[in-house]
Amino acid sequence: MKISILSFVFAAVLLAAPEALAAKESKTVAEDLPEKSKQVLLHESVIVAGRMVRLGDFFANAGENADIPVAYSPEPGKRATFDANWLFRVAQAYKVNWRPLSVHEKTVVERESIVIRREEIEDHILAALVDKNTGVTADMVVEVSNRTLRLYVPGDAEATLSVDDIEYDRQSNRFTLNIAAPAGDPAAKSVRVTGKVFKVNDVPVLTRRVLTGEVIALKDIEWIKSRDGRLQSDTILSAEGLVGKAPVRSLRPGAPVRASDVRRPIMVTRGGLVTMVLRLPDMVLTAQGKAMDDGSDGDAVRVTNTQSNTVVEAVVTGAGTVTVRSTSSVAIN
Repeated sequence: MKISILSFVFAAVLLAAPEALAAKESKTVAEDLPEKSKQVLLHESVIVAGRMVRLGDFFANAGENADIPVAYSPEPGKRATFDANWLFRVAQAYKVNWRPLSVHEKTVVERESIVIRREEIEDHILAALVDKNTGVTADMVVEVSNRTLRLYVPGDAEATLSVDDIEYDRQSNRFTLNIAAPAGDPAAKSVRVTGKVFKVNDVPVLTRRVLTGEVIALKDIEWIKSRDGRLQSDTILSAEGLVGKAPVRSLRPGAPVRASDVRRPIMVTRGGLVTMVLRLPDMVLTAQGKAMDDGSDGDAVRVTNTQSNTVVEAVVTGAGTVTVRSTSSVAIN
């Protein structure tokens, strides 16, 4: 019985061995296929770091010629399109087994780059103008004429900027100069830039919407910087000009406030009932009246005595309270 079982196991091993060997051999053959026999695929979009585009950037499985440069890359930040006809000619020249399936096939090549944005360029220009002793100070701001200005440097280079050939007019605060990036690179393209320098004001603005009748408190104020030329002549530039005032109409947050936009809080409203107070050396008389004008603290308003219908001039001294001069004591009666 033992002999028959061992015979059965041995036979099973002999039967399985050829299949395992065949599978292993098939896998080894697939791995050892020559590079040129693998399918060549076109890259539809490529990002390259250097000045040259290589054959392997266009084609996957390009073979032993993959590292050969075949085209110049575009300038940093730009793209170049290579059409089906050009790609087919290159494939034939370097014996790459590829042909386009349609005339619409293409590869778009983009140069890897670092962007120097307008705000950073303006900061460099300001620093250069300060160093040049033009009279420009570090608390001023620069605005270039081209609001979409930006520079691109290769991805493997430093994002540095040079500012040269500065011409500055102190009367108009305008400048003309050249910039280039990266700084110190002889191949860097120089760009002519014009613009203007502005003084900057610290301006108090509201942190929230303040409605008509509300009184502005110190906690409602924050500060922003705004350049000359963007502010109205009556723009409020101090916290004292806002604190304790009330909007003539609702004011939105973050916007400069003009003197005509605020006033002292209204304590007496036209048509509203008020307490008329008359102070004499030995007594204080009060009576009810109706205000004929709006008034803030310290304002002179006209008030009608509701009993005698006598009109008298009084001074607003509190919310709903006016003080009548002693010469008008008859109006209290």
